[in-house]
Amino acid sequence: MNNFIENTGVRVVPALISLCMLIWFIIPFTRGIVNIGNLSGTVFSGTLMFVFIFFRPFTDLTRKIWEYPAGKISISIVSSACIVCVLVAIITSIFMIRAMNDRPKNDRTTLVVLGCQVKNGKPSRMLKSRLDAAYDYLSENERVNVVVSGGQGDDELISEAQCMKDYLVERGISPERISMEDKSKNTEENIKFSLEIIKENDLCEEITIVTDGFHQLRAELIAKKLGVEPNNIPAPTRWYLFPTYWVREWFGNVHFLISG
Repeated sequence: MNNFIENTGVRVVPALISLCMLIWFIIPFTRGIVNIGNLSGTVFSGTLMFVFIFFRPFTDLTRKIWEYPAGKISISIVSSACIVCVLVAIITSIFMIRAMNDRPKNDRTTLVVLGCQVKNGKPSRMLKSRLDAAYDYLSENERVNVVVSGGQGDDELISEAQCMKDYLVERGISPERISMEDKSKNTEENIKFSLEIIKENDLCEEITIVTDGFHQLRAELIAKKLGVEPNNIPAPTRWYLFPTYWVREWFGNVHFLISG
């Protein structure tokens, strides 16, 4: 296999794919977005590209290291860790995709729209995407009510909930159908406090969570922890942000499962 890769130039294709991945993960940096998703993605794709470009020197070095007992142990540990990480990423992605496709079967539900950044009193692109997904469903199901959930950050002029309500009302959704939860600061509080509002207002306790597709699984896991089995309506994520946030959610989901 090594000779095949070395002698045919077939490594050019995976090297180019790795380069494209690297650029894809770097783009969010230019938008001021830095998280474990694009950091780890940049390191991984950059390393992969380096390996394929310098395949012969890399394999020669690996063989030399393998000659020593400590080298064998180190390579075995690194290889095993890589295999485990790939398997975890694949399995987590399968469950994330499954959560994205768990839409409500009927209109006996209450939407819970999870908040996101507000800029100058207006919804950010990601928040607007979530609101548009909620609007589409609310327009098609006029008996459904919605809880918009999100507090006010230090850099936000108004609460996320207020911004979300204003946006939906401007688009024609009756304010009587909208309840605001404006105290939460994270996803768990979003769902917990929204459930309290649903009970206080005697709304349908079957909930449907509206958030970005990559975020659906973790939101669903949190809801289940709180004793609720939700449905999900995924909002699309902009193409240049998708891999960054998808990879970030691998870490987020694993951390949630470990920490409980």
